[in-house]
Amino acid sequence: MAGRMLQFWFEAAVVLWLVPASVCAAARLYTEEDPLVILSSSSLKPAVSNSSSAWLVQFYSSWCGHCIQYSSTWRTLAQDVKDWQQALSVAVLDCAQEENFDVCKEYSIKFYPTFKYFRAHSPETDRGTTYRGADREIQSVRQLIVNILQNHTKLDWPDHCPPLEPYSSVQLLPLLGQRSDHYTAIIIEGPESYVGREVILDLLQYSGVQVKRALSSDLPLVDALKITAFPSIYLLHPNGTHTHLHIQKRLRFFFSSLLRTLPGVQRRLKLSSSSSDGQLVALPDKHSTEPWRDFDRSKVYTADLESALHYLLRVELATHNTLEGEELKIFKDFVTLVAKLYPGGGSVVKLMETLSDWLLSLPLQRIPYQAVLDLVDNKMRISGVFLGAELRWVGCQGSRAGLRGYPCSLWTLFHVLTIQHEATPTALDNTALEDDTAAVLQVMRRYIRTFFGCEQCGRHFEQAAAASMETVLSREQQILWLWNQHNMVNNRLAGSLSDDPLFPKSPWPSPSLCSSCHEEKNGVHVWNQDNVLLFLRQHYGASNLSPKYSLTPPRLPAPPADPEPTQSSRPQEEVKKQRREGGEGGEEIKEPKRRVEEQLEPQPGHRDLGGTGGGASAAAGGGGVWILGVGFNSVDMSLCVVLYVCSCLFLMLLFFFFKVRSRRWKLRHLRLHV
Repeated sequence: MAGRMLQFWFEAAVVLWLVPASVCAAARLYTEEDPLVILSSSSLKPAVSNSSSAWLVQFYSSWCGHCIQYSSTWRTLAQDVKDWQQALSVAVLDCAQEENFDVCKEYSIKFYPTFKYFRAHSPETDRGTTYRGADREIQSVRQLIVNILQNHTKLDWPDHCPPLEPYSSVQLLPLLGQRSDHYTAIIIEGPESYVGREVILDLLQYSGVQVKRALSSDLPLVDALKITAFPSIYLLHPNGTHTHLHIQKRLRFFFSSLLRTLPGVQRRLKLSSSSSDGQLVALPDKHSTEPWRDFDRSKVYTADLESALHYLLRVELATHNTLEGEELKIFKDFVTLVAKLYPGGGSVVKLMETLSDWLLSLPLQRIPYQAVLDLVDNKMRISGVFLGAELRWVGCQGSRAGLRGYPCSLWTLFHVLTIQHEATPTALDNTALEDDTAAVLQVMRRYIRTFFGCEQCGRHFEQAAAASMETVLSREQQILWLWNQHNMVNNRLAGSLSDDPLFPKSPWPSPSLCSSCHEEKNGVHVWNQDNVLLFLRQHYGASNLSPKYSLTPPRLPAPPADPEPTQSSRPQEEVKKQRREGGEGGEEIKEPKRRVEEQLEPQPGHRDLGGTGGGASAAAGGGGVWILGVGFNSVDMSLCVVLYVCSCLFLMLLFFFFKVRSRRWKLRHLRLHV
């Protein structure tokens, strides 16, 4: 009896130990950040009953080993059909949760995982239809979803699902030459192909384009459009023209991406549930006074990089009155990183080098940020130092104010720095950053965590960095890690209020920029990371930077006339000598404009930094030399030198005076002794 009691208590202890473990596993299996709906006993019936869309629900158990292994596939499927949500929603329900025991029993769930689909507008008594197919791979389940939607009747058809049946030549040919307010894309495919229907659902949340499908067996249509390969896409423009579009690869992802990038095609942005239809199309700000700048998507513009630094240094960091401790160290590392890796040289590099040398020479542990601003604004008027004080978004401009802009340019800046870090392996030598293969990522992580204005964005990035940044072991992996995280952020924000409808967030690079970066495996889009790395090196490399729209450094004003004739006579004599001798000196006098412009550009290897003799000579118009955050003009420096020389002479006189006196004292003492 005692043995049975002991066995009972042991089994109870095991159960109590396993239940919390299962709950923890459930919490990890699917999260609110996954692109699917997590249902429970209280939300299952309200969600699937009389719904405007169909539902595909996986009933699983968090202790089931197969469910755990299959979770990544289900999550990928949900991501793959995320834009289909208005027609069909993907969901999960954990039957291992105690609160879900009864509802799983009610829906006859006996094995895990069990897949049930619910038709749109189904009654409360409907317990769903179980999918018993052995093939549960993504492509098969995605095609199952298409079949589920097509099996609806006209009476229970999902409210927002477009027609999926093929159109005939009788319906489509009259559309040729007609004007419209949108594009019409006709996908001609074989009878067994799912590409057309999948592309229709992919474009469900986009306005400005309608997708229709037709079959390759419709010979009158095929002959009229002169289509010879399938699947193909034929586009009817709003102005009445029509053309056969060229596709690099006849894959679903290429068709969808091409249609999403058509001019005027915009993603419908989601609003709160209080709105009538939950959708809103964001339009360009017609009242904005900012001029539109035409740009090439295959280029990176230095104007975006300079605007990022301008906003970062003059706006974001300027909210800090002082920098000290860890904040000061992070700022020093960021400045050093940009000074060493920013491509192209020029006035921006000269500024960051000046700022970096000044910060590293400071013995202070706390500095006022106003001193940094004074240097950024070049109040010392150092030759060649300049950063435009104007936001000029080009590749990062948005359709209206508040979209893209600074976050886009900051991503671009760090992408460029990762490429430069790989291209110039010794650039960070002797900076305390040279031993870190992921130096750019580490500096970026600390900066965003400490200074980035969007606190929620900073937390998201910190979570991603804490989860996987330690796996970065090379500079190539650093490039790909940042690219992958950028795509993950774009995916999370796609369709949100921060998504620009004219530049919708989508997987990047697009097929139009890098077709070899995209492949398909078992019907699912995958990246060719070797080709992605090659593309990133080219796209963010120094040779692909465009200086178009960048602000040019202003000319420094000529120094005022010196009232002392002894100092002003020397330059005049040199000018006369150059005129007599001719040569290069005479050419410089004939072209003063070119000479001034050349002075603004730093020479290779030349460093004209505040706080040094070179900086004093470069300052124009009595500009001060910057030493320890305090400004001194040329008169102050001259007085210091004079006082120093006088002090030395005075000390030398005192030394010789007491030396002579001591000798006389010794002679007198010697004579008295004799």
